[in-house]
Amino acid sequence: MAFLNMQGISLAFIGVKIFDEVNLTIERGEKVGLVGRNASGKTTLLRLIEGSVKPDSGVVSFQKGIRTAYLSQEVPNDLPGTVFDVVASGSREYVDLSTRNPSPSTRLLHEGTPPLREELDRIHDNLDTEGVWYKREQVNKSLSQLGLDTDRDFRSLSAGLKRQVLLTKALVSEPDILLLDEPSNHMDIDSIKELEQMMAQFAGAIIFVTHDRMFLQKIATRIIEIDRGRLFDQTCDYETFLVRRDANRDAEETKNALFDRKLKQEEHWVREGIKARRTRNEGRVRELVKMREMRSSRRDRPKNVKMEVQEAERSGTLVAKADNIGFNYGDTQVISQFSATILKGDRIGILGPNGSGKTTLLRLLLGMLVPANGTIRLGSNLQISYSDQLLEQLDESKTAIETIGDGSDTVTVNGKSRHIFGYLQDFLFSPDQARSLVSGFSGGERKRLMLARLFTQPSNLLVLDEPTNDLDIETLDLLEGLLINYTGTILLVSHDRTFINNIVTSTVVFEGGSVVKEYVGGYDDWLRQRPQEAKPSRASASKQGAPPAQAPRARLKLGFSQQKELDALPQTIECLEREQQELFQTMGDPGLYKKDRADIVATNDRLEELKRLLAEAYARWEELEQLRLDGENSRLSK
Repeated sequence: MAFLNMQGISLAFIGVKIFDEVNLTIERGEKVGLVGRNASGKTTLLRLIEGSVKPDSGVVSFQKGIRTAYLSQEVPNDLPGTVFDVVASGSREYVDLSTRNPSPSTRLLHEGTPPLREELDRIHDNLDTEGVWYKREQVNKSLSQLGLDTDRDFRSLSAGLKRQVLLTKALVSEPDILLLDEPSNHMDIDSIKELEQMMAQFAGAIIFVTHDRMFLQKIATRIIEIDRGRLFDQTCDYETFLVRRDANRDAEETKNALFDRKLKQEEHWVREGIKARRTRNEGRVRELVKMREMRSSRRDRPKNVKMEVQEAERSGTLVAKADNIGFNYGDTQVISQFSATILKGDRIGILGPNGSGKTTLLRLLLGMLVPANGTIRLGSNLQISYSDQLLEQLDESKTAIETIGDGSDTVTVNGKSRHIFGYLQDFLFSPDQARSLVSGFSGGERKRLMLARLFTQPSNLLVLDEPTNDLDIETLDLLEGLLINYTGTILLVSHDRTFINNIVTSTVVFEGGSVVKEYVGGYDDWLRQRPQEAKPSRASASKQGAPPAQAPRARLKLGFSQQKELDALPQTIECLEREQQELFQTMGDPGLYKKDRADIVATNDRLEELKRLLAEAYARWEELEQLRLDGENSRLSK
């Protein structure tokens, strides 16, 4: 039996259908990534499974004995107690046992009368028998992996550490199904990697929501997209899902276009006049009525955000120059001897653990802080737009209109005057939402509002501190495209590895011990360039008894058969890719899923085989091409 079975689930909020008779089955070991637009129902689906939200109709059932644990997207700021208290509260057994067997009082420990000593012995026996000591050890073991002081007040932790503590709380309950809503939010890259490792090793089922595309690609074995009240389920990795999703959307658009064309023709026929009415076919009229109903009930895809940055006059060639700067917080040195030159058009990504000083470095480079030593020189004609990580620039007592317009009904973007309602609609705010207070907005809505406000300000230097938090993946893709085409300079703090890879031209990395270094390229480029652990030299290896190095290959020239194979490989790869694309289109055709299940399985199997064959072909092409180049270099060196 499946861990989880959801049948015929329907749910509506304020007349808007979130789910329309959806079904879902979850098995042991599955890692299910939930994707979809903001407000599509991802968090709601997790809460339906967790039980805090009830469906209007349908049934949510579990295999007997199944436990769930839920990590919310929101991080509570006022949760009382120590780190140990918060984590231990996740273990129901520990809480129950501790309640029934309270810790001995100081009086019992220090008074030595025989009756009191007997009472103390009895309590210890109960604690041991009922497993309180074991449960406490479990909690302590989980906390030791975090490296946190168990007596530290939870409220004093950073947002990233709070999230790690809450995740540990979820895990000590020993759940069979782990529900995670944006688990990597506020975490640094090292913490995200640890989270990835934990999720990969988790024996139960995981259902998670994330905007982190690299995280999704590494973890998910199954992708479910929530779109217009329905679930589109694909058992594959994220990159394969994207290809299938695009094929499905193309097929849907083609189908809708044909339907709309036919509807238009029928509407024209029914309005043709006397001649048409004389020959009116009542069956055709009934069909037209049915088509009108189908069109009115069709839920079109939601619109995308429309973003445009208001660019100011160009800055000077020099944006900022840091010369051996340092900065301290009290006795703690955060940055030491950092130098960098930022020029017009540079896109700088800043990486480092939480609390390492990334935001501090941003403020130093902008002249908002004075370095303890060294100098910072800012360029001329800088116009800066700054988005902070915690969205503190948003006033929760104001409406969206007041936030953007500052009392005006219009905004000006790149010389064009826009009415405030129309401009906010570009960022997916309805007129009612535009009149609503910021305090009632979700995390994604706040982030969109912040971007809308930011892009009304003329700038030639964009400063973005964690801009990807709470954005859905489609909006994130659009933001990337906008930043890539931005002609000014960008300073970017982010833990989103894919975002960093796609945007920046160089990375500034906090490497520990107040050391900050700059590397060319994005996150993956930094991984290749960063200092590696020292490896033993060949000489030392031979002294330790390592086998002698193999003699170099005698022949560096391609043989006839190898050259023939190399010449044929491009055509082979082209044929494989063409077949792969045709199968992707087949998978996107709704008609496929009306066929026998064997046909669907065969198509999936062939796709997997093509993936393997392409990987082998590319690897062989690279091998032969390298051998050819080695031969040419050898001839040239003689």
